[in-house]
Amino acid sequence: MTGDPTPAGGGRFRVVLLAVLAAVLVVALVASAVMGVLKASGAVGDAGEVQKDREAVMAQARQFMLRLNTYGPDLLEGEQMPEYRETVGEVMTPKFRTSFEQGVVAAEQTVVQGRVGRVAEVFSAGVSDLDGDKATALVAGSFTSSYPRNAKQPDGPRVDVEPVTFRVRVELVRTDGTWLVDDFDPVLAEGEEGSAP
Repeated sequence: MTGDPTPAGGGRFRVVLLAVLAAVLVVALVASAVMGVLKASGAVGDAGEVQKDREAVMAQARQFMLRLNTYGPDLLEGEQMPEYRETVGEVMTPKFRTSFEQGVVAAEQTVVQGRVGRVAEVFSAGVSDLDGDKATALVAGSFTSSYPRNAKQPDGPRVDVEPVTFRVRVELVRTDGTWLVDDFDPVLAEGEEGSAP
């Protein structure tokens, strides 16, 4: 008995298998090319880069709230707090810093007149929106104000007031590779009243 030692259907199986493998290879190459084009165009970001951006946004939003809500008589130079203005301003866009500089006078007056101090604590921060060079972070925390126990001894023992909690929405923009605060607003529950820290 002579003939091919492989079964008659073996040749057909190899041809079908080769066709399936070729089709899978073509699909993989097309998918790879599409992802490359989308990534290059910015439509799809690298997961690691997105996570780095999220962490940078959260860190900057935390820093902003800590710096904004921590000040006191030890920062006074005359009737202003230049170091306070500078450290808070470092994490802001120039546009928002101009607005801050106009409003900081009220905080400085409470420090000058009442020797009021304030210390902030941040409980949590998260990113609610991240789109290219714009981001929104939500920050929750509290600040504790204090004042001199005896008005005649402004540098003597101090009294702490009950902590005031805050929840704020912080808007950030990426400027020259750095996330900077561009605005912020309090986040209030329905029926809740309050003011921004």
